[in-house]
Amino acid sequence: MGCVIIGGGPAGMVLGLLLARGGVDVTVLEKHGDFLRDFRGDTVHPTTLQLLDELGLGERFAKLPQSRLDRIVFPLGDDQEVCVGDLRRLRVRHPYIAMVPQWDLLTMLAEAAAEEPTFTLRMRTEATDLIRENGVVRGVRYRTEDGETGEIRADLTVACDGRWSIARHQAELRPKELPVPIDAWWFRLSRKESDRAQALMPHAGAGRFMVVIPREEHLQLGYIGRKGSDPQLRADGVTRFRRNVAELIPWLADRVGEVESMDDVKFLEVRLNRLNRWHIDGLLCIGDAAHAMSPMGGVGINLAVQDAVAAAALLAKPLRRGQVTSKELAKVRSRRLLPTILVQALQGMMHRAIAVPIVAGVRNGPPKAFVRLLRLFPAASVVPAYLIGVGLRPEHAPAFARR
Repeated sequence: MGCVIIGGGPAGMVLGLLLARGGVDVTVLEKHGDFLRDFRGDTVHPTTLQLLDELGLGERFAKLPQSRLDRIVFPLGDDQEVCVGDLRRLRVRHPYIAMVPQWDLLTMLAEAAAEEPTFTLRMRTEATDLIRENGVVRGVRYRTEDGETGEIRADLTVACDGRWSIARHQAELRPKELPVPIDAWWFRLSRKESDRAQALMPHAGAGRFMVVIPREEHLQLGYIGRKGSDPQLRADGVTRFRRNVAELIPWLADRVGEVESMDDVKFLEVRLNRLNRWHIDGLLCIGDAAHAMSPMGGVGINLAVQDAVAAAALLAKPLRRGQVTSKELAKVRSRRLLPTILVQALQGMMHRAIAVPIVAGVRNGPPKAFVRLLRLFPAASVVPAYLIGVGLRPEHAPAFARR
């Protein structure tokens, strides 16, 4: 019966591709008709770029529209700046983060997976219920966009359906919520030739915090504010929002009018949580379904992809024999738990040390001691670059999936 995967995001598509290359019958269910959605995580980190090379997909990926970020730079005023993360110092094959529309990445993965005879992708198909028999998950019930219903039986169901996972909820797996003092809002503005092309730029001042991410054809901007302040932000209106952006980043003042209404500003409720147990018999949660991440550092996708690689390496053989034990499912959590905990701890520290003091108007940048350290020892910028770009336990493609 193989494996059914709920959710066609990065974790689901990578897992589906790897399992199919391992000879496992696998079906991915994606409730939407395409992958086109705004402001999804579009970062492809050095470890994921190396994974694509290992899978023989590097050349295909290089043809996708993309921009590259190789530094994280914090402006300090008076035309001064400090590089808080220099990916160029990393000793990796791809010392940068590629910014690629996620729909292009997912389409590429889907096309590669479709070349495998044991892979099936069902778009416009939403998983609605888990099939449970004698306390074991035996697959899913589904509903298509046209209203057709049915069921898919499987030896293993994998929930890759995000932080609001239906499968996780039905399995009564409840995540532990960690304190998060901020929320985020995403919007875009046009890009000019004079805009810096290869640096991610946080900007801070007067109780405001924004991040500018250069994309190939536009600028993606993240506005960071106090948790729960979305109603007030929208009540203040678009004119006030434009003024806030222009005051914080004056070189954007000539284009803030491109934000025509607050409908152009997309709200993201920032959550930081993780499951204590990632599985029940017949069901495994990975990615955001197992651990929701903050956008700080942009590491959520990287972790989700590494979860998928670890799961494929550990479970392909049991799936081929047609039986996956609870002990084997527990191995995925055991392998991926420590990097998850450490990254979430790092994000919590970034919230407390950087985002909260800036949003509260206490400080206009990173802690002064941190800035002094980086100015005295610029090579220290490799540490944040490694944590963001590589991670604490990078995974590599299993031998059966390499091309």
